[in-house]
Formats: sequence, structure tokens, C-alpha cells
Amino acid sequence: MRRHDIPVSLSMDTSVWWSSDLFSAMRTTLGADRSREHLEAHAAGDTVTHSHLRAEQVVDWATRGGARALGRDDLGHLTAGAKADVVLIKNDDSPVSFPLLNPYGHVAFQAQRGDVHTVVVDGRVVKRDHRLVGADLASVRTDVANTVDHLRSSMGEEVWQQGMNPDLPGGDDDKVLDNPYQYTDYRSDTTHGARGTVFGEPNSGR
Repeated sequence: MRRHDIPVSLSMDTSVWWSSDLFSAMRTTLGADRSREHLEAHAAGDTVTHSHLRAEQVVDWATRGGARALGRDDLGHLTAGAKADVVLIKNDDSPVSFPLLNPYGHVAFQAQRGDVHTVVVDGRVVKRDHRLVGADLASVRTDVANTVDHLRSSMGEEVWQQGMNPDLPGGDDDKVLDNPYQYTDYRSDTTHGARGTVFGEPNSGR
């Protein structure tokens, strides 16, 4: 996408089974791209000394990238006439909050949700001094705990534990199952079993 100048943004499609933490998304994106870069270099007998994807880029993707992907130049930046949420990061008690040598690198590699000091959404402060404003977390925790207790008792302990610890795929269990995210009607070697030569895998046939 970078090679073809396609706008990139970072987001989460679910916060139930996966963290909605964009700090993790930035680190994961950097790590995955650098792993790919090293893997391709090793397959070609080369060595990587300069990573092409930088922390500044992923921070930009996580903040202003969404507006660009939507083609909206009136969103995502702090200038007169534009609209953007504001996230302030500050945590003097964090053991990794200093020294601050590279702000983008610090955000991408060190910061986490607990370091978010203040958040302003549509001109309204929704988080201040590391605490949500106007949110009754005690009530939410109680509701969630009651929901979990209800599900666990309704399903039974054995079924609950099976769901928490699913079997590892392998052998006859390694097959396509019916699910709402089904992209093909059958297991296709093209879509599920393809191997690329950039990884140096033998017998790829490609």
C-alpha cells in the first residue's frame, strides 16, 4: 500500500475477542512489517540495516490516517476550521516515560492506554487525569460480572471450560467450519494453502 501511495489507517473491527488498544495496533504493525522485511531479505541472502516503516508513520496512521482514507481533509488535524479529537499522553509514574528522545517512537513503542492523561471528543473532556469523566465503572463492572456468571451457570462448567480452552487444530479437526466470516464455500488450496516464494519455502510451485 505504501508502494502504491494508498492511504493507510489503523483501527479495530472488534473489541470483544481482541483488544481495542491502538497502541498495540501500532506496535503490531511495526513488528509485522519489520518481520516481513527481514524474512524477505534473508530469503534473498540480504541483510536489513534500515527499516522502511517508521514509528512516525504508524502514529500518523492511527491518528490522522482514518480521515485521509475517507478523503476528508476537514478531519483529524488540529487546525482552524477542522475537527479532531485530542489525546494527551502523560504519565510521570511510568518507568518508561523517560527519557523522551523521539516522541513518535515513544508513542509507538512505549506508551499504553494507562498513559493517556486527557481525552477531548467533540470539544468535551471525556477523560481527565487518567480517569474517565461521567462514567460509572463500578456499575459496569457489576453488570459484566453478573452477565458472565449467568452465562457460565447456564452453559455448565464443562462447556464453559471447553469454550475457554478450545482444541488445537490438526488432523481431521483442521477444516473449514460454518461461521459468519466464511469467505469460501470449501477449503481452497489457492486461498488457504498457497505459499509464496518470498519466504523461501520449498516446493511452492510459484
